[in-house]
Amino acid sequence: MVRSPTFSPLYQQIKALIMQSLGQGEWKPGELIPSEVELSLRFGVSQGTVRKAIDELSNENLLVRRQGKGTFVATHNEARAHFRFLRLVPDTGEPKYPESRIVEFKRLRLPADITRLLELKAGESGFVISRVLSFNAKPTVLDEIWLPLGPFKGLSIEQLNAWSGPLYGFFESTFDVCMVSAEERIKAVSADKTQADLLGVDQGFPLLYVERLSRAFGDKPVEVRRGWYVTDNFYYKNELS
Repeated sequence: MVRSPTFSPLYQQIKALIMQSLGQGEWKPGELIPSEVELSLRFGVSQGTVRKAIDELSNENLLVRRQGKGTFVATHNEARAHFRFLRLVPDTGEPKYPESRIVEFKRLRLPADITRLLELKAGESGFVISRVLSFNAKPTVLDEIWLPLGPFKGLSIEQLNAWSGPLYGFFESTFDVCMVSAEERIKAVSADKTQADLLGVDQGFPLLYVERLSRAFGDKPVEVRRGWYVTDNFYYKNELS
């Protein structure tokens, strides 16, 4: 059977062109992008078509509209973005960003399951970071973060320890790697001895396990993150639309 060619709406094509410019670094995180009028002239389409493309990119947290100022490239260093990928919410009170303590940092040959997820060749090198996130001095999350060597060449424990904000803000500011999307798998597990010791719970304590594959512009996978969460005073919040 011959399939008919599929065509995307014009605004989706303009969205893809804007994404391409973002991915190529034409406009950096935090920078003002051209106005809708300028973009409509650049792409040869109506201002309404450009507006619809920008609306979608704003809804996807890639662009930020600021009343009276224009549209800016979203950045992980803004306070509004701190909880975009950190979905743990306390049962009571307002969400707060946790304290982070690095417990291990290594450069190594990445395991086969990690190279597969990161779409690398077998045996390629990278980094693993283990850290504990604490809320009000209580260990709550154990993170195991796997990164490819290429985009993060030069990464050091000194840099990580000196950084006080969100890790994705660090990746963006230091390595020009901007996380734009992620897919997650979540299940319940029991704490093993290492996890129990680091999180201050009993071995066998029920934990929420979250495995995340994060991607940069161009749909490029750049991080595998495995997290073990103590959720007796928290829940994992996701918004569906």
